[in-house]
Amino acid sequence: MAQYELIMPKMGESITEATILKWIKKEGDPILLDEAVLEIATDKVDSEVPSPVAGVLQKMLFKEGDVVAVGKAVALIETDAAGVKPTQPSADVKKMDVKPAVKEMAVSQPKADIATDRFYSPLVLNIARQEGISMSELEQIPGTGGGGRLSKKDILSYVQNRGVSSTPQVSVTSVAAPQPKQEESSPVIQAKSYSGNVEIVEMDRMRRLIADNMVKSKATSAHVTSFVEADVTNLVLWRNKMKKKFQDQYGENLTFTPIFIEAVCRALRDFPIINSSVDGTNIVIKKDINIGMAAALPSGNLIVPVIKNADMLNLVGIAKKVNDLATRARQGKLKADEIEGGTYTVSNVGTFGNVMGTPVILQPQVAILATGTIKKKPVVIKTEAGDTIGIRHMMFLSHSYDHRIIDGSLGGSFVRKVADYLEGFDINREL
Repeated sequence: MAQYELIMPKMGESITEATILKWIKKEGDPILLDEAVLEIATDKVDSEVPSPVAGVLQKMLFKEGDVVAVGKAVALIETDAAGVKPTQPSADVKKMDVKPAVKEMAVSQPKADIATDRFYSPLVLNIARQEGISMSELEQIPGTGGGGRLSKKDILSYVQNRGVSSTPQVSVTSVAAPQPKQEESSPVIQAKSYSGNVEIVEMDRMRRLIADNMVKSKATSAHVTSFVEADVTNLVLWRNKMKKKFQDQYGENLTFTPIFIEAVCRALRDFPIINSSVDGTNIVIKKDINIGMAAALPSGNLIVPVIKNADMLNLVGIAKKVNDLATRARQGKLKADEIEGGTYTVSNVGTFGNVMGTPVILQPQVAILATGTIKKKPVVIKTEAGDTIGIRHMMFLSHSYDHRIIDGSLGGSFVRKVADYLEGFDINREL
């Protein structure tokens, strides 16, 4: 018999810890090769951890709700395979250091008003910065992690208690006494009465993250939205003509989304500053074009998987990526690094029957495009013989952008360029 350590996997460059949501297997349960043992959650995505060996779950080293560092053993599996060695953290996990990780995430540490040798993950430092917690205050928060390490749950519990403190005059650089640790699933809520016939539904974890991110985005970026109406008749006729051939040749559906993404990639090459982020007074122009595509989940929440280097793919390649990411998003099978690194986002609100929308920018990006539903309309058509009325396929494009660095002329010109590419679609194009 041999004992195998199941390790908390590395799920993305900026992910250093994850929360155990649920143990799928219990102690004593048999485990098949590649069978899921537990469900975990990060700030990015929820996922399952499969076992790389077959055996029996001998011991669970953490309980549900615990925050565990990447590379740390979460369970012991007893296996019949001889010579099986405990899994060791990969080289990149072993070499992981807080400083480069913080730099990569563009996280500013709280003001270093005291010297410290205590380890803080990039996530904890980011929360501290956003909540205005100084380094000296951070030092006094008790940690429940290994060696007293401060976990995400610890700092969120502290923030909740700090937020409802009845003594607002207390200095932020001192803590009178540690507050009782609150479970992440049971936040401190001030009693409130509601009139009328109401139902109280607590937000799930993903909805809370979305809510926080949307509020922070509005507080960060000066949102402005420009609208353009596009005649996409040629595009619609081409897609109707080619969708069966696409299905027969590639075994997949041809939707409008990859065509929209292709046009966006072309426009981003024309206006590279739209493919950027803001760092203080610097504009960081991204050379890679990584397109996020908002996808609806069965729960009603949205997630944004990313097509990396989308401008390097042809239309077939983009379509395959769109279908794959959308399918795995609905199945809850996305990996953390598949929703990271986006430089521009497209949200197809037309799939919900909406004619237009005013989407919120996904930080740290500086712009986002919403594509509305395509509808037949009577339109004035200019011809050499004069104006005439015709039935055309029309749609609205809504471009929300960060007015700190993108003025109306630039933001409006970009969305007009996207519309031009869609309107100029070649009806005789081959796959």
